[in-house]
Amino acid sequence: MSTLHVLSHSPFTDSRLTSCLRLLGPQDAILLCGDAVYALQPGSAPLAALQARGEALALYVLAEDQQARGLEVPAWATSVDYPAFVALSIHYDKVNSWL
Repeated sequence: MSTLHVLSHSPFTDSRLTSCLRLLGPQDAILLCGDAVYALQPGSAPLAALQARGEALALYVLAEDQQARGLEVPAWATSVDYPAFVALSIHYDKVNSWL
């Protein structure tokens, strides 16, 4: 069963991203939104943890939040708008919001 993991909290204030990466299955994906997009800060430990997953990681970034924070989306990640977020939610068997 595939799961879309939705993260919205900064990876610099808690361990949700680390926990999510530990539990991530081979068919799962991550969507960064809100302050979770700070995981894309160049040279940061959260970015290194995401990069370490390589091409096996399906990573999506909510474009509105990424643009509001002035961050770049790496070439190996996919920027999505709200309609694409809804489509992802339908595509995956389950959606897990890391509140």
